[in-house]
Amino acid sequence: MPSSARRPISPRVRSRRTAAVAIVASSALLWAGCSASVAPEEPRPTASSTSTPAEVSTVTAISPASGSVTGGTPITLTGTGLADVTNVTIGGVPASDVTVTDDGTVTAVAPAALHYQPTDAAVVVSSDDEVIEQAAPLNYGYAVETGVDAQMQYALRHWNDYNSDEWGNLNPVGGDCANFVSQTLIQRGWTQNDTWFNKNAAATLADWSPAWGYVPAMDKWLASDASLGLTKLTIDQRDQVKVGDIAIFDWNLNDIPDHVMLVSSVQVVDGETKIAFVSHNKDGDYRDLDTVINAEHPGGTAWFWSIPA
Repeated sequence: MPSSARRPISPRVRSRRTAAVAIVASSALLWAGCSASVAPEEPRPTASSTSTPAEVSTVTAISPASGSVTGGTPITLTGTGLADVTNVTIGGVPASDVTVTDDGTVTAVAPAALHYQPTDAAVVVSSDDEVIEQAAPLNYGYAVETGVDAQMQYALRHWNDYNSDEWGNLNPVGGDCANFVSQTLIQRGWTQNDTWFNKNAAATLADWSPAWGYVPAMDKWLASDASLGLTKLTIDQRDQVKVGDIAIFDWNLNDIPDHVMLVSSVQVVDGETKIAFVSHNKDGDYRDLDTVINAEHPGGTAWFWSIPA
């Protein structure tokens, strides 16, 4: 038989082929059935036109927008998303008593202006270290509104820039500390009298009184003139001292006052009242009380004349 001749298919082979086809067909149906049995893919959600966007934290206003250079003015900040506010600074100085009233309102107490000088100071509101956006830059205007404001503005302007043309300089005759404190009291609203005066920029000894420029005489006058309404406080009553009060120092405990300074700062640090002074002779803007009596003049003491607000 030629090699190209096709051999007849036996019944047994034909039967096997038919069975194989059937198996393949049934397998295809089986796989099709498994595939069809899988749940159809859920449609992906689409953004709803009525969904609420996340609230953006924003400060929109401060009220009042100005206050005293010595601080203490209650302020209210309004906006949105303010529930997590932790800090408020004005001109870089932290405000106190920062309180979240609700999601749109925060209250605080304005600090003193830097060195008690009038200025427009930037307001910064933050949640921990994250600064909260502002609808428009917010400023707080510091102004001289009270006698203490005027006193402290003058003192921190002239602690190292003497106003000698108007009041003279008493350092050559023993020290300018009392002359300087007296000048600040004039700014506060006190008026000169026959006991307490400085004329002609203290050109001669006759132009200024001991109560004006000599510490022992000043202390005696402050103690004796009831019209001034002063209250004497001991060093142990420092928690009652205020900015603008007068401090008298006795370096060697001989009951003769040696120095006078003006209180420029009162802060409570870790439960302890810390007091600082502005002064002439030695010139300084924030001289620490404890450093003065423990390091500079060991064994010295002080008392205070508290001035009515």
